[in-house]
Amino acid sequence: MKVKLVEAEDKNLYEQVADRIRALIAEGTLKPGDRLPSVRKLHEQLSVSISTVLEAYRLLEDQGLIGARPQSGYFVKRTLFTVPDEPRQSVFFKPIEPVDVSLAFWITNAMRDPDRIRLGAAVPGLELLPIATLNRLMGQIIRSQSEIVHSYQLPRGCEALRHEVAKRLMEAGCSVTPDQVIITNGTTEAISLSLRAVTKPGDTIAIESPTYYGFLEILESLHLKALELPTHPKDGISLEHLETALQKRQIAACALVSNFSNPLGSCMGDLKKKQLVGLLNQYHIPLVEDDLYGDLHFEGSRPKAIKAFDTEGWVLYCASCSKTLSPGLRVGWCVAGRYQVQVERLKMGMNFMTSVAPQLTVAAFLANGGYDRHLRQMRRALQSQLTCMTQTICEVFPTETKLSRPTGGFVLWLELPDEFDAMTLYEDALEHNISIAPGIMFSPSGNYQNCLRLNGGTPWSEKIYQAIQTLGYLTKQQLAKKRV
Repeated sequence: MKVKLVEAEDKNLYEQVADRIRALIAEGTLKPGDRLPSVRKLHEQLSVSISTVLEAYRLLEDQGLIGARPQSGYFVKRTLFTVPDEPRQSVFFKPIEPVDVSLAFWITNAMRDPDRIRLGAAVPGLELLPIATLNRLMGQIIRSQSEIVHSYQLPRGCEALRHEVAKRLMEAGCSVTPDQVIITNGTTEAISLSLRAVTKPGDTIAIESPTYYGFLEILESLHLKALELPTHPKDGISLEHLETALQKRQIAACALVSNFSNPLGSCMGDLKKKQLVGLLNQYHIPLVEDDLYGDLHFEGSRPKAIKAFDTEGWVLYCASCSKTLSPGLRVGWCVAGRYQVQVERLKMGMNFMTSVAPQLTVAAFLANGGYDRHLRQMRRALQSQLTCMTQTICEVFPTETKLSRPTGGFVLWLELPDEFDAMTLYEDALEHNISIAPGIMFSPSGNYQNCLRLNGGTPWSEKIYQAIQTLGYLTKQQLAKKRV
């Protein structure tokens, strides 16, 4: 077998070697059980160092594609995993009043305990983030622009950052000016301000089901009701059910995660996004769009935002750099369309402005040209991590387990048999120092008791592998007891 190496922009040499071998496995040239070229032979064929070949083989081992046999070399694994069925589309639920997420409050605290193996909280590993560069930029900004850093700025935010955000939004298909961008304290504040601008207490909001529990926390704080709509793990919310709700005048607004949703990982296609905007325009209903994960696509180009199809200003676009650069800087933004003035006034009344130093730090990072390179590296790492987690779940969880197949982001949604209780697993896992996110957190009506969300944002390691194995054992143990 001759392996040909092709240059790939921004990839390390060992990653290029691994990519080619991975392609040969996917194409069937290398079949399960086949022996790979020896390290020395591949070193000679490709004119790369032995350490480069070893690093490539280690990467493929981590991804579960190959294995080493003592005194024999490397082989394609015979038990290449088959991804299980996707979770079922959710069913229709009646409106809930009021939204109560008190349980999620306590679970969230446990998920963020740094002393536990955190498989619940949807956060990227700090190892994947450009912390050193951000620290250096912030130090330079504080020293060189101290007067600006310690002064009041406009409520809508620093012009330098709004300019960079407007440029980045072109990647999402949006044409906006810097003056249309409002800087916020993360996506959460952007969503909260947007919902306050378009609703009054007692209104009902259409949401995906399951939905991000942060949405539910905001709805509860604003005394809003929720209408859960059926949602498919591949392409998102059911437009048929949404249109029925619009015809019955049941809802005042919608709130959706458009790309690689949390927790399902679904991503609407362009046609569906365009149809959704058409419905909103027809009924004059605002949509609060959370596009937090849009930059974390694994293949092809960045998916468009729903805002890209907005011709009448009914879409309030919200995003941030919390999942790609730094959760702690708390820098987000909102493009509020026809509600621009209302959101700016609400921002002024809430906290007047977002801290200047983090704004200028993010603006400098976006302006220096390194963001795209960073995203490419991060996407590759996240895709590899989800692949490793998926394979391990297939190996150690019950065969009836259904699993989402996200093409971006870093969360997985698991659906177990109906008799399974994810809260029991949550409590058992805590005893093993592991935190997870049980499914009932993602539904105001307490559905998805047999589901859970796992975070794949942490770099794959033996520690994570062992934690997934423990969860699989606990799951099988619980099901066996219930079935007896």
